[in-house]
Amino acid sequence: MEGQVQCLTTPSDHLLRALYRPTTATITLIPSTLRRRPLSLCSSAKPTSFFHCHRPLSSPPRALGFSTDFLPLFRVASTGVSTVPLATPESSLSLGDSMETREWAMQDFYLLRRDVETSSKRVEEIRASAGLKQLEEDLSDLERAAADGFFWDDRIKAQQTLMALNDVKDKIKLLHDFKVQAEDAETIVKLTEEMESIDGALLEEAATIVKELNKALDRFELTQLLSGPYDKEGAVIYITAGAGGTDAQDWADMLLRMYVRWGEKQRYRTRVVEKSLGEEAGIKSATIEIEGRYAYGYLSGEKGTHRIVRQSPFNAKGLRQTSFSGLEVMPLLPDESIDLEIPEEELEISFSRAGGKGGQNVNKVETAVRITHIPTGIAVRCTEERSQLANKIKALSRLKAKLLVIAEEQRASAIKEIRGDSVKAEWGQQIRNYIFHPYKLVKDVRTGFETSDIVSVMDGELDPFIKAYLRYKYSATMAAVGIK
Repeated sequence: MEGQVQCLTTPSDHLLRALYRPTTATITLIPSTLRRRPLSLCSSAKPTSFFHCHRPLSSPPRALGFSTDFLPLFRVASTGVSTVPLATPESSLSLGDSMETREWAMQDFYLLRRDVETSSKRVEEIRASAGLKQLEEDLSDLERAAADGFFWDDRIKAQQTLMALNDVKDKIKLLHDFKVQAEDAETIVKLTEEMESIDGALLEEAATIVKELNKALDRFELTQLLSGPYDKEGAVIYITAGAGGTDAQDWADMLLRMYVRWGEKQRYRTRVVEKSLGEEAGIKSATIEIEGRYAYGYLSGEKGTHRIVRQSPFNAKGLRQTSFSGLEVMPLLPDESIDLEIPEEELEISFSRAGGKGGQNVNKVETAVRITHIPTGIAVRCTEERSQLANKIKALSRLKAKLLVIAEEQRASAIKEIRGDSVKAEWGQQIRNYIFHPYKLVKDVRTGFETSDIVSVMDGELDPFIKAYLRYKYSATMAAVGIK
């Protein structure tokens, strides 16, 4: 409780003035409603307000002119002069509460020790299931192959070997880091047990280690669910406004920001390579390139139609509006790794002026390239490069990536057997609903996972949805294998 208490001094004309002495009593105001908190939630003590009052040694408090009704709220020290800070929720508890404070600290310690034990067991299980000995043997074999004098005779095979070598090294290092972090947390727990008092700084450090370790373990487990041929690659996201007019274009722009923020939080290299602006607001379409390990594996489940329900900012009456935007996700593959030849007669290539940034070159020269695969109807457009040839090469590479993914999904053996897999951004096709009004909710239709923290989701917090989908996909795959 914060506030001031008026000091009561000895009146000069008081009849019992002889009974008064200038003894100073310190009153510490402790509200009866003060909630005591655990040590981990209490901040360090800091001086607050000080006040003193004079009272007679032999007279009851009522002689000073104040009631005794509130005396249970005070603790009075009547000897000498002392200064005790006014107790507040932010300050430390009084000496009488030291026992209870220690009990709270011990509870924090017991909870932390339990978390450390759980994380340590989890680390051991993951290290055992990952086959650490087999990984070390694979590492030796790959290093021996890389040291061969004829290693670079086959360039493509050499690159694949080096990639596999780096993957094994990263995995072994990650498993070693897990063990080191678990041992650090265990050391802090053992050290705390041997100490007579509990060090809050040490407990906080151990809690931070456990929190980061659990995040890393979750991510490692997810990578074990990614077994597709392109899951380790980067990703290219195509965002297209669907049904809903200007609201849909604004919704597409919101999705663009959401996935860019997600890439930045994952520390991936994120780049918006193409964006077509809408007439009033938002965007008609956009292309994002995300470079990083497992970017495509994580984002592959985001492909589909995303639906938003909100009060339209473009409606004068503020009516509720439903809009849609479609997403396509493709792997970001290097040109030399795409072993696919497309006959020229199956391609329809057109050129246009790119416009936008780039000066006179892009505004007067037809540098933008659009390539359509006639058998499937799949089309890609590239405008970010300054030359027509560079745009053509990049557009062809993206088209090949699309065809490879579709062929993998449909298990087709030839390109001519593909019959398209385009996303229809309209009612009944959505994979996820984002509801802003009349309540706040984001729900994945496939997995059933939902959250009401829609602000965090739009700021790029997509990991819970990604994890839920990967587990759902893995369960579905295992069920299909069991049926067969």
